[in-house]
Amino acid sequence: MVARVLLPSDALHERVGELGRGISEACGDGVVLVGLLDGSVLFLADLVRNVSSRCAVDFLALSTYGPEAGRARLVKDLDTDLAGRPVVVVSDVVDTGLTSTWLLGELDRRRPRSLDFCTLVDRQHHRLVPVPLRWVGVEVGEQFVVGYGLGYRGRYRNLDLLAAADLAELRFDPDAHVAQLYGTGG
Repeated sequence: MVARVLLPSDALHERVGELGRGISEACGDGVVLVGLLDGSVLFLADLVRNVSSRCAVDFLALSTYGPEAGRARLVKDLDTDLAGRPVVVVSDVVDTGLTSTWLLGELDRRRPRSLDFCTLVDRQHHRLVPVPLRWVGVEVGEQFVVGYGLGYRGRYRNLDLLAAADLAELRFDPDAHVAQLYGTGG
């Protein structure tokens, strides 16, 4: 089996609604949602529809920690001034915590009124440094997750569900039948 559904579409959208309501309650007078490109786009689009308080949306892009990168760096900065405003960083996944911790430090220097973190997927098992996550969509263990913005080599981001994928199978056959995730094949 290439993948198995962790969170089907209806449960996924229900959870995103809960996260949006939580942000609305915490930031009733307004919030700046900062989406991390590219993985957060689908999640953020649905999340913002569930935030009832006044909100601004902006995006930034990072190069992440990795053997070849060495450290995170800003690739695309925000256009929005964060000073004195409540800010929620919206991410597709938090893994080791290195990039997220670095980013929170960078954004904190911009003097927001508050700074919180919302992630769709928390891979706590891989955490190297603690990250203060206020809102978490789903916690996973060792699974490699695809769907709803998370992908593998440009594929599977458009799935309207979250699935645990067999990374070895994806590497072997990146065109494996995604239909099995929807119960229509494979």
